[in-house]
Amino acid sequence: MQNSDLVSSFAEIAREKDIDRDTLQLIVEDVFRAMIRKRYGSDDSFEIILNPDHGDMQILHIREVVEDWAVEDPVTEIEETEAQQIDEDFEVGDEVAEEIEFKDFGRRAVMTARQTFSQRIRDIEKDNTVEWYQDLVGEIVVGELYQVRRREILVMHNKAELKMPREEQIFRDRFRKGDMIRAVIKEVTRESNGDPRIVISRADPLFMERLFELEVPEIDEGLVEIKKIVREPGDRAKVAVISYDDRIDPVGACVGMKGSRIHSVVRELGNENIDVVQWTDDPIEMIKRALSPAKPVQVVLNDELTPPRAKVVVQVDEVSQAIGRGGINIRLASRLTGYEIDVYREISEEEEDIEIQEFADEIPDELLQMLRNIGCDTARAVLELSRDELMRRTGMEEAYAEHILKVIKAEFADDEGAGKVAAEKVVASGEVAAEKTEASEEAPAAEAEAEAEAPAAEDASAETPEEAPAESNDEEAEEEETPAAEATEEAPSEEDAAEASDAEAEAEADEKAASDGK
Repeated sequence: MQNSDLVSSFAEIAREKDIDRDTLQLIVEDVFRAMIRKRYGSDDSFEIILNPDHGDMQILHIREVVEDWAVEDPVTEIEETEAQQIDEDFEVGDEVAEEIEFKDFGRRAVMTARQTFSQRIRDIEKDNTVEWYQDLVGEIVVGELYQVRRREILVMHNKAELKMPREEQIFRDRFRKGDMIRAVIKEVTRESNGDPRIVISRADPLFMERLFELEVPEIDEGLVEIKKIVREPGDRAKVAVISYDDRIDPVGACVGMKGSRIHSVVRELGNENIDVVQWTDDPIEMIKRALSPAKPVQVVLNDELTPPRAKVVVQVDEVSQAIGRGGINIRLASRLTGYEIDVYREISEEEEDIEIQEFADEIPDELLQMLRNIGCDTARAVLELSRDELMRRTGMEEAYAEHILKVIKAEFADDEGAGKVAAEKVVASGEVAAEKTEASEEAPAAEAEAEAEAPAAEDASAETPEEAPAESNDEEAEEEETPAAEATEEAPSEEDAAEASDAEAEAEADEKAASDGK
């Protein structure tokens, strides 16, 4: 292979990879110097002259002329006799420049040079890719999905391979080979072998921010700013915005007419629910807005703790809204505000509660302080937490948590038992009162009956002789019943009456016949 042919092939490869002329010259020179070092052990006495435009290249071996039999380093020195064979005018001390042909290196060395050149081109290409994508970090790119792996998907963008790990995907997304994917470049690093690693994401809050910039002109122009975004990708997100123009409502600008702007973002994110709230520097007001759609009635901050905590009281029917499904609403609100939020339901005046300090005789002061640190100032506030939640928030051991819950539950159990006893007493007293009431009602009735029977007794005593002893009401009743019974016994039956009437008729007939005979 001629020198010009090899250089021309190198130039062609460089043009395909978009390598500039100066870089190509440096690469070719490095490649041939590596060949020289491999053959001669050093490249100090060699000079490479390259003209990439015309494909010309020369390798000159420069040596110093020394006397015969005085050569110490054949790479840097040449005998006078040998130098005069090149040119008769050379003398001791002169420098001889001898051109080296590629064929002198051998075919294997030339093939190695070509492989080395290709490797250098790939390395430069990798460096250019890393530099170019580092400038695009945080920007949205659109690429074609060409491979789906178990833990990641690969996307091609401008002949570069972009990777989207599973944790950077929205769990509702379903892609197939050939789909166009829109994502944000999250980071650019290098693999262990030097290959660029470009990570893209659809789950990062920055992706949602860039989508809002595309859909909301006010954000792109700087009139409305997104202060903070917190997400649970594919499920729910909260966006805090602020307006620098009093005439612009930041929430309305992000939502758009009939939700036209925000719906575009929601569709791109797999129907992820997005809550847009207005940012404020007041932490109490910000916590109230972050917990929407719930409307807290009271917020108490404790900035002495790390992280700071907030006790939020909401109405009973809004507790579930404040917490959200699986606690997602309160988690996002905590991340948005920077406060660890504890939600408590509003206790009505009818419900009895006990201050946590009342248990000081059974619970150590250190544990009571831990409870107060998380906003549990009352017994019912502690009972609303499970054992595991109590351990997580306070950091206390399992035995202490169980002891606290046991003591408080026992206190409320005693109160309920006392209430039941009182209720039983009330019921018992009610039964006694009812018995007394019935007795009092029966007494006037008996008196009324006695008064009704009194005149009858007086009449009976008036008809009988005065010497006759007075009989009790019961005996009089018996006497009254006795004549009735006798009358009943003497009363003839219907058959007897019929026979009597027949006998009388016969008697009358006999008498009539006797009179007629006379």
